[in-house]
Amino acid sequence: MLGPALQIAEMPQLLRDLLDSEYAFVALLCVFVLEGAMLMYFMPSEAIVPISIGLLGGTVPEIAAIIGVAVVGATIGQTALFTLAKRGGREWLLEKRWFRVSDERLATFDGWFDRWGPLVVPVSNSLLFTRGMLTVPAGFAEMRTRQFVVLSAVGTLVFESALAALSLGVIEWLL
Repeated sequence: MLGPALQIAEMPQLLRDLLDSEYAFVALLCVFVLEGAMLMYFMPSEAIVPISIGLLGGTVPEIAAIIGVAVVGATIGQTALFTLAKRGGREWLLEKRWFRVSDERLATFDGWFDRWGPLVVPVSNSLLFTRGMLTVPAGFAEMRTRQFVVLSAVGTLVFESALAALSLGVIEWLL
């Protein structure tokens, strides 16, 4: 057992109560839904799993639960964004204030999807800085929802597992 690397005692009482409660994983799920839907601009997605492991998980079952929640939450969020892109279309989505991807950047990812097809969804979800960026082009291309969900989840599982393994190595090194 690793034990929490971060000190919960130094946090505000409300946050400590949440982390110590049965709702900690529900809160984490909500965070990952927002991250998957590309609405978490205030926190890099690459930090969520390592921080969660430091705060919530030290045992193998806890770490597996964190990864599971990450995959389910991010996939729900990405599927919601995928569905909006599929139904609303490019112009509608680009007009939305909460969608902070420029037309030029989106065109780049459209080109990736055009060139590589659905296979690029799990690949992009498993790489730093491109996570979720192929969600919208997949929706524009009217990819089958079930296929998108599976490919998105596979890429997210690879990414979050790698982050967990890396953060465990760092935590062990620090201890």
